[in-house]
Amino acid sequence: MEAVNFLLNFLFDTYIMILLLRVWLQAARADFYNPFSQFVVKATAPVVNPFRRLIPGFGGVDVATLVVALLVGIGKFVVLSLLNGAPIDVLSFVLIGALFTIKQAGFLVFWVMILMALMSWVVQHGNPIQLVFHQLTQPILNPIRRVLPDLGGLDLSVLIALVALNFLNLFIAGLLPIWRIL
Repeated sequence: MEAVNFLLNFLFDTYIMILLLRVWLQAARADFYNPFSQFVVKATAPVVNPFRRLIPGFGGVDVATLVVALLVGIGKFVVLSLLNGAPIDVLSFVLIGALFTIKQAGFLVFWVMILMALMSWVVQHGNPIQLVFHQLTQPILNPIRRVLPDLGGLDLSVLIALVALNFLNLFIAGLLPIWRIL
């Protein structure tokens, strides 16, 4: 049973991250024709497109994809509870699913920044994934770079952003004890 729980957790978590990545790509106006962006759109289209016909975007945000991500987050806890014989409480599932989706968004930002930093050391310029990650993280990192003094080519903006994300995660975890189980 533990192996099934692991596999379901992995599948739900990965798909929520891909859904949130789609929202982030659209919000950052990343290159739609990039192969990585095309993968994200094609991986989410079968589930998202029916919702996009019903739920319009708002202010440049793909609300339909956010709703789908929330539903997948709620569905994760419903499926795992049913599988493990836990009681069903709809309100709790909605709250936990929403908190989990928010936490996954922060987790996604964290890992995109880590991967972007690692790729900047290893991968030569022009890699399609690196270009998209650069487009995604610039709105977050540029305000930090404007405040930091010039350190002679050393860019600490990623480190500061990661510390800030971890601080927010711990701060919210302190306010919401249920956050720790997510």
